[in-house]
Amino acid sequence: MGNAGGGSRGIAARAGGWSAQHRWAAVGIWVLFVLLAMVAGSAAGLVELKESDQLKGETTQAARIAEDAGIEEPAGETVLVQSRNGTEKAADPEFRTAVAAVVKAVNDTGEVASVTSPYDTKSISKDGHSALVQFDVRGDPDTASDRIEPVLNAVAKVQDSHKELRIEEIGGASMNKTFDEAFGDDFQQAELLAVPVALGILLIAFGALVAALLPVALAITAIMATMGLMGVASHFQPMGDSANSVMLLVGLAVGVDYCLFYLRREREERQAGRDAATAMQIAAATSGRAVIVSGVTVCVAMAGMLFTGIGEFESMGLASLIVVAVAMVGSVTVLPALLSLLGERVEKGRVPFLNRKKRGGHGAGGSGSTESRVWSRVLGGVLKRPLVSLLVAAGALVAVALPAVGMKTQNFTLDQEFGNSVPIVATYERVNEAFPGGADPAEVVVKADDINAGPVRQAIADFRERAVSSGASEGPVTVVTHDAENLAFVYVPLVGGSDQDRAERSLGLLRDEVRPATLGKVDGVQAPISGQVAGSKDFNDQLTGAVTPVFAFVVVFAFVLMLLSFRSLTIAITSIVLNLLSVGAAYGILTAVFQHGWGASLVGAEGVGAIIAWLPLFLFVILFGLSMDYHVFVVSRIREAKMQGRGTRDAITHGVVTTAGVVTSAAVIMVAVFAIFGTLSMQSMKQMGVGLAAAVLIDATIIRGVLLPAIMALLGEKNWYFPKWLRWLPDLTHDEPALPPSRPSAAHDDDHPEPARV
Repeated sequence: MGNAGGGSRGIAARAGGWSAQHRWAAVGIWVLFVLLAMVAGSAAGLVELKESDQLKGETTQAARIAEDAGIEEPAGETVLVQSRNGTEKAADPEFRTAVAAVVKAVNDTGEVASVTSPYDTKSISKDGHSALVQFDVRGDPDTASDRIEPVLNAVAKVQDSHKELRIEEIGGASMNKTFDEAFGDDFQQAELLAVPVALGILLIAFGALVAALLPVALAITAIMATMGLMGVASHFQPMGDSANSVMLLVGLAVGVDYCLFYLRREREERQAGRDAATAMQIAAATSGRAVIVSGVTVCVAMAGMLFTGIGEFESMGLASLIVVAVAMVGSVTVLPALLSLLGERVEKGRVPFLNRKKRGGHGAGGSGSTESRVWSRVLGGVLKRPLVSLLVAAGALVAVALPAVGMKTQNFTLDQEFGNSVPIVATYERVNEAFPGGADPAEVVVKADDINAGPVRQAIADFRERAVSSGASEGPVTVVTHDAENLAFVYVPLVGGSDQDRAERSLGLLRDEVRPATLGKVDGVQAPISGQVAGSKDFNDQLTGAVTPVFAFVVVFAFVLMLLSFRSLTIAITSIVLNLLSVGAAYGILTAVFQHGWGASLVGAEGVGAIIAWLPLFLFVILFGLSMDYHVFVVSRIREAKMQGRGTRDAITHGVVTTAGVVTSAAVIMVAVFAIFGTLSMQSMKQMGVGLAAAVLIDATIIRGVLLPAIMALLGEKNWYFPKWLRWLPDLTHDEPALPPSRPSAAHDDDHPEPARV
């Protein structure tokens, strides 16, 4: 085991010592770093993820062919003209009049091009009761939703004049506008609420405004710096839409956690009678080291997303990795300087009723605090019967995880994602019912040396015919040719429509049978098939293939880091097992609530029936990383107590009880922030919020408060087992030299009596 007097000073202790001695320099360097990162990001500009960067399947190949040719597909829109009661038909004069009115109305706005009548394109349903007017929105397709309102208003006026018919518009631009209005503010408000929620909980935990502001300030400055660094990094890895939101969540979580760990330990040592310099030295050597070990482990977990090969995941992983690294560096550098500068002023802004004097310290889990007394009683029972505690807690978590065995994942249809909360979802369903696959047709990008050559034109004609005769499509199959670029876009409505499984079977027919028999027979022709259904399938296939390497990378590297950081094979193994159990329980809760509907009404998730495809891998990476925060912090404190000569059970009690307050505070903040996202209307965001909140709650209570101490108590001295054949590995423990004993301090006697011994 060694002793507390051995080992060399670690990097955290050296960084904290320098920072405390050069306070203004440390603060100035941090502020300069944040400013330079923001300026660099602004100068570099953010490179956004393109469709051709997303995947490695046919959808990417199709997008790249179009991009290389300089063709940017316009935003397409469709107006459904449909009999309300099933009596009017497209051939009727009244129906024709309505269609003509729609064509004229959208043309008159000046915002559209290529307007086509259903009588020319044969876009009339088999029963004759529905027809589609199709057109493109002029200008940049990415901003089409900003210009679509006049067109929507024009269509609405036609509807007012033809009450006997249903006249509704749908398309990429109109859907984006509708969803932005309905849910855009919803998501933004959730992000903005996260900071005041975290601040409020910290205020309750510390009872002082300055102490509560420090963790939030560190997290916000780390996020600001990361935003700038993301701009620079985007030139190597383009950033997707979700990268910024995930970075904000992760940055707030780890930034607050790391600051809590450091600040709580410094306050604890000062309450115990240490002078300011010694308290800072201890905090840097202990909590500072725990922050570095935790930070590196979380970075490794986030790096796992880089192995998916999916652009959105890679950008989320890189952004999260950067913000964790920045928050970690800030915690061990600028934070000691700020604490040293503030001194007793960290207690300024005390909140009435939240700062009542307590025997044995106060706030954030001092040894005599309410949290610690509760955990002392819990631990007393756990350590008295560790085997029973282990079996009961582990059995409960395994039972919670069991539903995950039958987890079904898929990309959500609009009705699954948004329910009936917006009318355009019903329009989407009506179009798909009348024209199976018409709302999201497959898109075949045909590239040839000469797109108008006889064999190529014949192959395209054969493809159109076989797409229908094979049963993959009910038509109409349309073709748009770009002669100058020698490209043709073939649009094929897939049988199955919004039924993802049937639509994928239709896609399989096109890719595996129709294409080889037609376009595949012409030399020099490329014909990748993309579209919403194809993109969904390619995404799922690639995601499935990435699961094993990502899981293996994260687990193996986390194991190695724990092994090197604690110099214990046992602790490395138990940390991985406990984290996997925590993730499994989260999967089980997700499956039970969102797939089986158990308690779904409580979170507004009735009728979803599946888990969004990207969530299990995303949750694994995020949870595995965040779980290491608590684990490293608690085990570091237990190991520290053991190194000071305490017995294993005494060290366990001391480690868990003295960290109870900060772990509770950190967990409550994360649960509250994640729960905000669980209130959103989008089912994917709701699932993410509920999954993360449930997992963090389980991890901070059952895992760290019951299972960890029970396992360690049963193992006893075997906790520190490190075989001789592994002793060649580098020693990253950096146990600090023994520190002087605590002594009463007049500055603290009145407000912070020495904590009672555990």
